[in-house]
Amino acid sequence: MLVRETPVWGARLMDLERHGDARGFFARMYCAHQLKELGLESRFVQANDSFSARRGTLRGLHYQLPPAAEVKIVRCIRGALFDVILDLRPESPTSGEWFGAELTAENRLMMYVPRGCAHAILTLTDDTEALYLTSSSYAPEREGGVRWNDPRFGIAWPIEPAEISAKDAAWPDFDPAAHGVEQLRGLV
Repeated sequence: MLVRETPVWGARLMDLERHGDARGFFARMYCAHQLKELGLESRFVQANDSFSARRGTLRGLHYQLPPAAEVKIVRCIRGALFDVILDLRPESPTSGEWFGAELTAENRLMMYVPRGCAHAILTLTDDTEALYLTSSSYAPEREGGVRWNDPRFGIAWPIEPAEISAKDAAWPDFDPAAHGVEQLRGLV
């Protein structure tokens, strides 16, 4: 895997290191040993598949509070999506900053989302599917969210969302106390 830093502290974009010939190529999309050598999370307990039928479907911005705070590795396996991370960690040098990247089935890029960052995907094509690994099992009682268009963060979405769940549309304006951000201390 080829791993490069992003503007958000601890987040990475990962690309396949392809070894190919006339038949195609082979590449590792996950290597616990390499991640551990880079100081990144290497243990994942859950694999999730997310399918969205319509272009413009927004899922997020979600995060989990400790002890269920999770690392994610996200890859688009069909279609295209805009993957966004928002740093909510109060001790992070990039707290309050966001980063987004286009992940597509063709470019095969993956996003490494650190603990304490909110995460969202916005589909750029119909019939988009994402596969992602998580380091912690889903804990609905520890889930939090940030509204996708909170002016405090100014996320530059490439297209206007067309479909958002009622839960994601209803997240309130960001307030560190109400969003449990103090619980994210020590994740840096």
